[in-house]
Amino acid sequence: MTDSFDVVVVGAGSAGCALAGRLAGRGVRTALVEAGGAVPPGDTPIASLAATAPGHALNWAYPVALARGREGTVPRGRALGGSSAINGGYFVRAVPADFAGWAVPGWSYDDVLPYFRRLEDDLDLGSDTARHGDRGPLRISRPAGRLRAPATDPFLAACAALGYPSEPDKNAGGPPGAGPVPTNAVDGQRVSAAVAYLPPPWGRAAPLDTLTVHSDLLVDSLVLEGGRVAGVRAGDVELHAEETVLAAGAVGTPALLQRSGIGPPDTLRAAGVVVRHELPGVGRGWSDHPSVYLPLRSGLPAPHPDAVAGQASLNWDSGTDPAGDLEVLLFARPFAPGGPEHLMCALQRPDSRGTLEIVSPDPAASPRLDYRYLRTVSDRHRMRAAVRVGAEVLRAARWRRAEGGPDGSVLGNDTRLDEWIQARLTTSVHLSGSAAMGNGPDAVVDAGLRVHGLSGLRVADTSVLPTVPRRGPAATAIMLGERTADLVSGQG
Repeated sequence: MTDSFDVVVVGAGSAGCALAGRLAGRGVRTALVEAGGAVPPGDTPIASLAATAPGHALNWAYPVALARGREGTVPRGRALGGSSAINGGYFVRAVPADFAGWAVPGWSYDDVLPYFRRLEDDLDLGSDTARHGDRGPLRISRPAGRLRAPATDPFLAACAALGYPSEPDKNAGGPPGAGPVPTNAVDGQRVSAAVAYLPPPWGRAAPLDTLTVHSDLLVDSLVLEGGRVAGVRAGDVELHAEETVLAAGAVGTPALLQRSGIGPPDTLRAAGVVVRHELPGVGRGWSDHPSVYLPLRSGLPAPHPDAVAGQASLNWDSGTDPAGDLEVLLFARPFAPGGPEHLMCALQRPDSRGTLEIVSPDPAASPRLDYRYLRTVSDRHRMRAAVRVGAEVLRAARWRRAEGGPDGSVLGNDTRLDEWIQARLTTSVHLSGSAAMGNGPDAVVDAGLRVHGLSGLRVADTSVLPTVPRRGPAATAIMLGERTADLVSGQG
């Protein structure tokens, strides 16, 4: 089967849904292709992270190497809405220092602020229209009233007692501090990108005659005609378009590029793929937030069943980054019934860089992901700082630490603390930069998100962010979809 469109969008995740919905709403004939299916209403309540478990039908579970001797499994959303349909609902923008550090023309914080405002209907702060939106498709709220977990206020009080400043609006672009976490949830209901941007039966937007959604369709490769990308191929289905936009996520996008013969020649040849277009940065040089969990038992009543788990966070500076390179995030709900609550301690601006390599042309085969966490002295030093800040907050809140937390003898010894971290190291699942924008030798896309050296092809997901933002990238991913809609239609 062959069909033709103005634009084909590969991936119905956070950016892809926003992009496809906006384009179709402007009369652009758009095909949205997603390897997963629709999420049944009520199947993934915001209070549950069950859909992130390995083997769940709504996620890709990628085996990964996190660090030397430390392996794990990383979930990525496989459904309409992508990871926004299964994650914890953390919805915090990248900070101004992130955009300044990327130094890509047209991508300053002031350049993208209108898109952050356009995407949101902030139910708490939408009246501040200079910084927030009150008419966007994505509803944003902060835990309050019955949905504010009992552990949240003691956490914030402990941060204040320790002298950390308050950050009541984590989407204001101001200095780091402690405050409530904005979420894409309202009254316990998840507002995924699919719910916000797609028409029925997938979401709540108005019907769009110009949008065709192909769900449960895994793309094999791009259709290349010389130096032009003419569409995508999935089994015996070909979808042709004037422009193809990859929004398959920071794992799916570089893997698809490599399967199509676009990427580092040595990686492609080793996987049995013919080199069609050499781009050494595809799948290389990306970053993510390394993290560990401190278990705690607050002794407080359980949160309301509809409350989000990640309620509040402390963002702070290790001593080298005033914009905040550390985060301590309160998980006020146990991961399993009867278990402890947790503080997640994370390094938000790591120096270490990862690699992604496909192992075969088979689209169902997991790529090889090597995070290369904590390879630098600086990263190890700052990761220790993150754990020590978390332990400090734990003590100040006067919570009883559950078995498994580091005691004083570990916290006071760098070598022992490194060993403790290594044994528990995990990832925040915020992979970014696997097809980075810029003009350097390893850049994959330009400031217009066009793939260097090819026509008819752009990338619009967290692959393009040169480094992982200092805050989780969910809000930034949807901003990318909004901005790309303007770029594709000549308005940005």
